[in-house]
This record gives sequence, C-alpha cells and structure tokens, in this order.
Amino acid sequence: MRTAVVVGGGLGGLAVAGALARSGWQVTLLERADRIRPEPTAVVLWPNGVRALRALDLGAGLDAIATPLPDCGVRRPDGHWLVQPRQTPVERLPVVVHREDLHDALIAGLGDRVELRTGVTVRTVRAASGLRPAVGDGRHTFEADLVVAADGTDSVVRRQLAPEAGVVSSGCAAWRAVIPWYRAPSLTAGEPVGGEILGAGYRFVAASLGERGSSGASSRGGIYWMATAAGAPRPEPPETQLALLRRWYAGWPAPVDELLAATDPADLVQQEIRELRPLPRSYGFPVGPGGVVLLGDAAHAMPPHLGQGACLAFEDAATLAALLRESRLPDAVVAYDRSRRPRAAAVVRQTRRMSAVLQTRGRLALRARDAALGTITPRLLGSAAAVAAQWRPPA
Repeated sequence: MRTAVVVGGGLGGLAVAGALARSGWQVTLLERADRIRPEPTAVVLWPNGVRALRALDLGAGLDAIATPLPDCGVRRPDGHWLVQPRQTPVERLPVVVHREDLHDALIAGLGDRVELRTGVTVRTVRAASGLRPAVGDGRHTFEADLVVAADGTDSVVRRQLAPEAGVVSSGCAAWRAVIPWYRAPSLTAGEPVGGEILGAGYRFVAASLGERGSSGASSRGGIYWMATAAGAPRPEPPETQLALLRRWYAGWPAPVDELLAATDPADLVQQEIRELRPLPRSYGFPVGPGGVVLLGDAAHAMPPHLGQGACLAFEDAATLAALLRESRLPDAVVAYDRSRRPRAAAVVRQTRRMSAVLQTRGRLALRARDAALGTITPRLLGSAAAVAAQWRPPA
C-alpha cells in the first residue's frame, strides 16, 4: 500500500488527503494546531475551483452548501458605476460557501485511511537521494512514499526545498466577517447584497449565503463581506479595528454602512496579505523512490483580489490525484510540476495586475484610474475569468 504524509490541515491539505485515501493510499495528515478549526468566514469558488472539487468526488457535498454569486457590477464610493452588472451564464458564475460548511464536507470525505495527528509542528525535511522522503518535528520522523506540503504561506517544507521563494507583504490587509441572519440588516427591496466597491486603496465586497428566514443553501447562512485596505494590519483589538473600518467606509454605497454596523467584533477576522516573490523554481521534487510536492499557498500564495487561492489549491489536489493514478510516483511528481507551475504563474500574473489597479492611491493617479477603470476592469476581469475557466481536470 502506498503511503503519504500531508503537512497542513487547511482546505488544500484536507482535499488532497481525502483524494489520496479514496484512491487507496494510507495517509497521515499532520496539523500544527491542537485541532483543525476553520475561520468563521466564507470562501468564493470560481468555476475552476468547482470543477476541481467535482473531480475530487466532492461535488454532491458542494451542491448542498453553495450559493451562486451573481454579477452585481463594480461601483465607486460615490455610488457611480465603474462596471455595470452584466448577464453572465450560470456556468461562469462563482459560488460562495461558508468556510465551516466546506471544512465539514472535506472532513467527511477523509474516510478511515487518513490518520489525523494534531499538535505536530514540522521542523525538518529529509529529501536525501536513495531514501524515502520524510518530515520530522524533533521527536518523531514521518516517512512515506510521498510528502505533500500544504502548510501555507510560511511553509517549512518549501523553505528547505525552494529557499529562493520569499514571502513578502502585498501592501494591504483584509478583514472578513459573516453576519448571521438573525443579526443581518434588513435591506431595501431591490438593493443588491453583493457587488464590489473600489476606492483609493480600499475595496469592499459582499455576498449572501442563502436566503433570509432559512439556512438557504448553507447550514450557516448570513451575509459575508470582505474589506481590504492599503497598509499594514492593525494591532488594536477587534473592537477598535471595527470602529476604524466604520470610519474608513463611512458614506460608501449601501449596504456597506449597514453591514459594518451589524457586525460584531467577535465576527471579525483580520489577515495580513502576503505573497511569494518569486514563485518556487519547482513544485515537485523527486526523492528516492518517491517525492515531495508543494500545494496551495505553500506553492503560490497570492493576494485575494481574484479569489483564486482556494481554487488553485483544489486544482493542485485534483491534478496530483489524477497523475498518481496514471503514472509511477517519481514520474507523477515531475508531471505535477510541469502542469501546475505554468498554471499558477499565469493566475499570479493576473492577480498582480489587478493588485496594481486596486491599490492605486493619490489624487491624480486615482482620477486616471477611475477614468480608465471602466475599460481596464472588464478587460482584466474578463482575462482573469478566461484564465480560470480554461482549466479542466486531467483526464
């Protein structure tokens, strides 16, 4: 029986661990925290991410928890449209999923071939020629045919195998929250819940998780919002951070004020946005009779402006699982690198282009951006959508 060690119990790690187990592998899943607990926020999945989950045999679980996200356009803080809402075919629309619901679906897909070990901090990596790859925490060594590094932006495995990939700040911070329906504001009839608003270094996005009065498509319904602002994360407590957000976004088009007013400090999740520059030189490292691969943020951490982080992690998992079914292990590791590195690089390029637009600051630069954004944003979003849509699971 082939064996794998998956380092990291995030969305990507859970997805690949379950996929390998369903293919007959014995998997050890190592998580640094004392228990796996997802953020109480939500995640947007574009069509490529949805296809990846279906390729991983998780489509039925996704259908039960996902809410389609219609195209509601892009506005300025004064309410004027930068990009009008457009009619988009359903198959090209993203869906929004409560992160806890998605986590539950991934946990349910692990099966009995996955041994979950929490409280394990990986500190060492063995990638010596002639030996099977292994990782260790200083007390125990975990050896397997395959090691999957899904340990996030600060991946210990990547730092040892691809030290050229540095972690840098993206120059902004993000705040996320889900307001449960019992606290969600009652909006004016016809007022869109979703949509995107762009200001001078500021951005606000909102989406509905199901319908009010029931759980809708999610067992944890409500309204999800995400705000990004140029600058460093705030060190203050959540109450002060929320007060700052209400001040920064005061007077923005509805329902921004209403959503921030209804948000409890306990709902708020702050994140410093960081990325890899440059990307690793390789995502697959043959080691003896097996190998090590990088997956998710460990391979291609990027800003969230195109919502592709989780989608690419699921693509990684689906691609790796398919290649391992068709090829010998060392060959599959090499094929994984050849497949995933160009794909990730293309999405990262689109994300960085969008970052340059979204983080424009200064009066003259902002005026030039707003004058051009009606042309730039549809082109960028269209290009990004094309990049996302072109991915198909390996046959």
